[in-house]
Amino acid sequence: MAAAAQALSGSGLLLAAAALALLAVAIGTDSWYQTDARRHRERCRGFGHKRSDPPGSMSAPSPHLPLRARPPRALLPGHPPASAPAPAAALDSHCGRRFNSTVSGLWRRCHRAGYEPDSEELIRKGVIQRCTAVKYHYTSSSLPRNLPINITNIIRQDEWHALHLRRMTAGFIGMAVSIILFGWIIGMLGCCKQHELMQYVAGLLFLMGGTCCIISLCTCVAGINFELSRYPRSVYGLPEDISHGYGWSMFCAWGGLGLTLLAGFLCTLAPSLNASRTAVQKPRQENGAV
Repeated sequence: MAAAAQALSGSGLLLAAAALALLAVAIGTDSWYQTDARRHRERCRGFGHKRSDPPGSMSAPSPHLPLRARPPRALLPGHPPASAPAPAAALDSHCGRRFNSTVSGLWRRCHRAGYEPDSEELIRKGVIQRCTAVKYHYTSSSLPRNLPINITNIIRQDEWHALHLRRMTAGFIGMAVSIILFGWIIGMLGCCKQHELMQYVAGLLFLMGGTCCIISLCTCVAGINFELSRYPRSVYGLPEDISHGYGWSMFCAWGGLGLTLLAGFLCTLAPSLNASRTAVQKPRQENGAV
């Protein structure tokens, strides 16, 4: 029983160390969320629409874009009904904005290397930067100008909500790493001193760190979905032909979460094996004394 308990504790500590490594990689890299706009750019080139914004700009919504879509030509006086189909008109409106292939993390948002030759040329010349910092403070300069007060208030509230979600994501994953690291130190001391209570406390800390990691990752997913569904959709949404999804950094974070919960389960289970062994040995000593 003692050997099995030590094996469980050692396995739990190894899993916790691996979880810390995965979480550290996830925090330090920028592949949490990624977009690929190459197909959209090719379709816009084939459609023959000329973009009005400068090359190399990020795919974030521009504050100078109008909030309302242009009325169709059929609704304008003096113009005949347009013969272009609805998908072509939608593509025409989306091609007025500049979308680039980007990767985003907790701290930076970067152009994806090798995806866009024109942006790469501007980066080599120093005209634009490959990465921009993710803001964790509110700035009114990002709000669109010359808009009705009610729309401005909605956008301002959405900015605060998105900022709150980003802060929660970074804060809770930082708490998770700190708690797991503290639990790993406690668990190592418990293994060295053969202290069952310290091993049990380490397991509880691992489970607590896993809970913080769950909150962080769920908040991150909620923040991404909120950014894609912000009003107005024509400014903050993505066209259907732009592929987007989670990157390998996000999967590292989820892997670290799974290993953390498994480590917590093993470290809390190990002391129970020693307790069952002492409970079995106690009646034998009483029978021998009788």
